[in-house]
Amino acid sequence: MITQLSGRLIEKNPTSLVIDCGGVGYEVKISLNTYGRIGSEENVRIYTQFIVREDAQLLYGFADPQEREMFNLLISVSGIGPNTAMIMLSSLQPGEIAHAIIGEDVRTIQSIKGIGAKTAQRVIVDLKDKMLKFEGSAEILPFVDNTERKDALTALISLGFDKKNAEKAIEKVASGGESVEELIKAALKIL
Repeated sequence: MITQLSGRLIEKNPTSLVIDCGGVGYEVKISLNTYGRIGSEENVRIYTQFIVREDAQLLYGFADPQEREMFNLLISVSGIGPNTAMIMLSSLQPGEIAHAIIGEDVRTIQSIKGIGAKTAQRVIVDLKDKMLKFEGSAEILPFVDNTERKDALTALISLGFDKKNAEKAIEKVASGGESVEELIKAALKIL
């Protein structure tokens, strides 16, 4: 089982990486969240999940073990394959998925391309108990309990700012009780 790769980054695309490990180039499928977190540094470490299918052997890569854990939980649900799980992880952060499952927010899960109402409900039913361990991690759930922060983040992303940078900016300026407009204005000053 290949659980991580450390090596020289040869190629970086929004959906895949090629990493040279000891002279062998490994193609690794990644989410957009991982793509955003992988910088332009020459040496990288990617946590991986090796999937063997009838017609292919594929490596899926993640920036951190929590994202890999979420991937494995998602593919354990009937009707969610590796590609759908990667679309889910490209659309939402692992913490946002966990919060939607814990809060039984069918609409958020259904907003992901390729996920219908029945599949969203199945994800919630199958994973709700397993998501409780994600709930306590501030790193995984940075702002899921604050609607104003989520709305401000959505607005900043729609203005063209990088999601990760926008999250950091909102985290810095938020002290509690600010309106969406106040959060956006304060975040824009540091972006």
